[in-house]
Amino acid sequence: MKGQQVEESTQQEEIVEKVIYDDLRMANVLFGAQSENLRRIARAIGVKINAKGNVLTIQGENLDVDLSIHILNDLYNLLKKGYPLYSTDIDYAIRMISDDRNVNLEDIFLDTVYISSRKRVITPKSLAQKRYIDAIRKYDLVIGIGPAGTGKTYLAMAMAVASLMKQEVERIVLTRPAVEAGEKLGFLPGDISEKVNPYLRPLYDALHDMMDFDRSSKLVERGVIEVAPLAFMRGRTLNDSFVILDEAQNTGPEQMKMFLTRLGFSSKAVITGDITQVDLPENKVSGLIEIQGILKGIEGIEFVYFSDKDVVRHPLVQEIIKAYERAEERRYRQKEPTLR
Repeated sequence: MKGQQVEESTQQEEIVEKVIYDDLRMANVLFGAQSENLRRIARAIGVKINAKGNVLTIQGENLDVDLSIHILNDLYNLLKKGYPLYSTDIDYAIRMISDDRNVNLEDIFLDTVYISSRKRVITPKSLAQKRYIDAIRKYDLVIGIGPAGTGKTYLAMAMAVASLMKQEVERIVLTRPAVEAGEKLGFLPGDISEKVNPYLRPLYDALHDMMDFDRSSKLVERGVIEVAPLAFMRGRTLNDSFVILDEAQNTGPEQMKMFLTRLGFSSKAVITGDITQVDLPENKVSGLIEIQGILKGIEGIEFVYFSDKDVVRHPLVQEIIKAYERAEERRYRQKEPTLR
């Protein structure tokens, strides 16, 4: 079998393969405007791809050619099943299949979480994102931990809005700690909305990306969707709700315990955060870091971890995260002798 030959061979040979697609119109969508999608794949993998009608000629080292064909065929099958292929999906597909040849793109990209007001289909874009939404469906409390840009909050928001639209919950509660003001917001000018708005703006932005502005504003006015700082959760019990705690790395242990004990009947909670970006004072422990040990192994609670491979922002964000990780490792190695 061809797959066995690839695994057994340690020598890379230059080969040329032809791929013929049975639907010219669909093939043109796959190739992209002026073959832009083909160029993205060729640049990323290091092959040469030429298109003529519905026929592709791919030249390069054997493993790279096989990888290119695998990616193109999987994307073509997605298109035939009605998936609206975006240019960024090419990058996600390359990343996933390069890491694991057994990845089934259909299982991931065809898992529709929600269709936004702009008719954009929201789906997972990585294996970790797929595990994350599956965990949210299955468990009442999910903790998503990983770097910025991995879709933790955005996907949780999409799941919350989808649950509200399906009448699985009666309301959505979105909350964040307002760290810079110590959550004592009284000294700031303006009414409560003006006081907390800078901290909650990212949640509103994500919400308005899911729903048109007028509809989301009416739901906020009626209290069906609530956006509030974490301090305002104290003393409440949240029944029939989908609750999202964002930027949870900036909660202290007491705040985290307070939030966790707010969960009422028929409710679901998602906690998101990046434990590498804690803005708390140095002498204060992050509640998100602490609960990894406290809640581990409790039935009904699931931790999902993301890495730089799951970043779904500009490709430079992934490289920036890697650079910071390398810098952190260097600092740690420099400190090691003094720790002994």
